[in-house]
Parts: sequence; C-alpha cells; structure tokens
Amino acid sequence: MSILIIGASVAGIRTAQALRMQGYKDAITVVGEEVHQPYDKPPLSKEMLLPDGTDQPVPLLSEAELEALDIQMHLGTRAVALDADARVVTTDNGTTFPFDDLVIATGVTPRTLPGADALTGIHTLRNAEDAVALRAGLTSAQDVVVIGAGFIGAEFASAARAYSTRVTIIETQQVPLTHVLGAEVGAELARLHEVNGVTVHTGAQFSHFVGEGHVSGVALEDGRVLPADLVVVGIGATPATEWLVSSGLPITNGLECDASLHVLGADRIFAAGDVARWTHGFYGSDLRIEHWTNANEHAGIIAADVMGTSVPQAQVPYVWSDQYGHRIQIVGRPGDGTVAISHGTVESGLVAVYADEAGVVTGALVVDDPRMLMKCRKAVTRRVAVADLDLGLANIPPV
Repeated sequence: MSILIIGASVAGIRTAQALRMQGYKDAITVVGEEVHQPYDKPPLSKEMLLPDGTDQPVPLLSEAELEALDIQMHLGTRAVALDADARVVTTDNGTTFPFDDLVIATGVTPRTLPGADALTGIHTLRNAEDAVALRAGLTSAQDVVVIGAGFIGAEFASAARAYSTRVTIIETQQVPLTHVLGAEVGAELARLHEVNGVTVHTGAQFSHFVGEGHVSGVALEDGRVLPADLVVVGIGATPATEWLVSSGLPITNGLECDASLHVLGADRIFAAGDVARWTHGFYGSDLRIEHWTNANEHAGIIAADVMGTSVPQAQVPYVWSDQYGHRIQIVGRPGDGTVAISHGTVESGLVAVYADEAGVVTGALVVDDPRMLMKCRKAVTRRVAVADLDLGLANIPPV
C-alpha cells in the first residue's frame, strides 16, 4: 500500500504526521510545488515582514522530526494532472506517481488584479518568496497601498507601519469585514488602522494601476489616484484545482467532500485544508474554510479514516490575527448571526458575541483575552443560548 500527498504545506505534512502517529507503516510520498522544506504559513504575514524578520520561513518540523516521518519528499515539483482511474498523478517534469490512496492538499491561489503582471512592485502574499520580497520592498517604500481590508491586508498594513512609510488601505465595502463580522465590529477594526496612522478608504473601487515599469499609483473608479511605490493585493484566494480540471473529480469552490473528507464519487481520494469543501461535522453543511486550524483538523480525520480508527469530532472554526500589537481571535461563524453582546474597544479588549434568530450563540470575536475566548468557544460548541451566557461582563446587556 502507498499514500501520495500532493501539497507539502500544513494540511499535507500534518496528514503524514497523523498517519504515522496512528501506526501507518507503508510508503508515504509527498509532492510539493515549493522548493523549501515544509514551513508554517501564519508567520508570512506576521514575523517575517518585520524589520528584524528573517528571510527563512519557520519550519513545520525539525530536521530530526522530518527524518523520523520516513516519507519520500519531492519538492519543487508541481502536479499537473490526475488520472483517477489509473491512479496516477503526473507532474510538470513528466514524472508519474502511482498511488493507492491520494490526499490532495494543494491549498489556494491568491486572486490578483488586471495589470499587476505588467509592473514591478505589485505583490500578493502567499509564500515565503512573497514575504521576503515585501520585506525588502518595505525598507525603501514611501507610499504603500493595500487593496483589500481582510486579515492578510490588515496584517500587512500593521507590519508596514513598523517602517518609515505611509500606508493606505482601499476596501470595496462601506465597512470592512461587514460580511463576516457585521458593520459595528467591522468599523471598530477599521478604527484600529486609523489610530495607528493608516489611512482607510472604504466604498472604493479599484480601476487600474499606474506606472511605467514600476508601479507609481493606484487609480480608483472615482478618478482619484493614490500614490504607491509598493502595492499588496489582498482580495482573497481561489482553490488550487486547475490541475484537476480533466480528472473528473467534482469541483465547486473546492473539491466536494463528505464528512470524512473523501472526494465525492472518488475511491480512496481525499482532500485536505483550504482546497476541500466538506460536509462539516458540527454544522452539517458544506463549508470550505481557509484557516490554519482547519488544515490541522483535516489531517486527523483523514488518518483515522485510512486506519479505520475513531474519527475525531469536527471542531468549530477558529482563526486569529495579530495587528498593531493586538491579538484578534474569532471562533465559530459570526456571520451565521448578528451581534448580541458587545463590550469594549480594540484598545481596551473588545468582546463581540453573535447569536442567530433563535438566540443561540454562533460565534465570537475577542481581542487580547484568551480566557474570554475559551468561554466563547465553549458557548459556540455547546450551542448555548445567549440569554444564558455569563461572561462576567458587568452591566452589559445584550444589544
């Protein structure tokens, strides 16, 4: 027997680890497009961007741990085709990899904008090379424009303020993150940028890039041109499934999977991490979640299925973001409800609890308070009614 894992990032490597931990003794082969030894992704938009950051990504495993896994690694190798019937994957150098079981963990590809490839100084932030290039650019940049006020854009803006540079964020929504956190909380997070010297333009539509050879500005639909000698495009990502178009696998905003992460209609083929749209065991609906914790969780589920052991219970989603010295943590799915309790500010320790129409807690955002986050996580997991929730916040009635 053999398992082939396509993708050497968090989901792929954690799956190999989980298999070995559960006693899988047969061959494991990992094929990864990047040339680096497997590394962690969160530091790319955090520590690696700071003035004292390193050009070396943070490894997922030590050399000793990687050797102990006893896996065959093929780095700098991109999968280009899958023949599910013949059970073989073909790579860009013509090598073919047969398999008994296959785990697809190819992640996502960042979205970009028209004209970005024609000018230097315009970046996305997805891999170690991106982080290294951006840190180098920040040392001399005067005007930085971030397109998109999601967490990647926000974390980059935060890091950029550690340099002597002007930073501007442009966002299409009238209030950033409204679709995820609601207008009230979104406005509070936008204010965090402003109090740290970042200009935020909301309701702003991108038109085109300006420059000859190197970017010099970002033009908006209303006619304004924002000066820019460094631009980061942070407008989300799409599942990296292009190489699977001819495979016959079901693809709709990611690979369609069941609750055990089997790709639907495919024998012993799994998907893990950002590329998987799966029937989430807690919610009972199809979700594709681009969180670091989600990739780790998938590893244990796949390993348990392969080994025939008890499948771990699906966890409620969790994500964190470090901005301007504050840790912003989100648990559950705030967008499934509206703000029911709101207390504090981002500077003093914001707590926002969300509940659905039935009054059941669906999610929470907490700033700089790990204990409060744990209380909220328990409330989401146990589906507690917001009326029964005791967070120890004196005299704070539900909104």
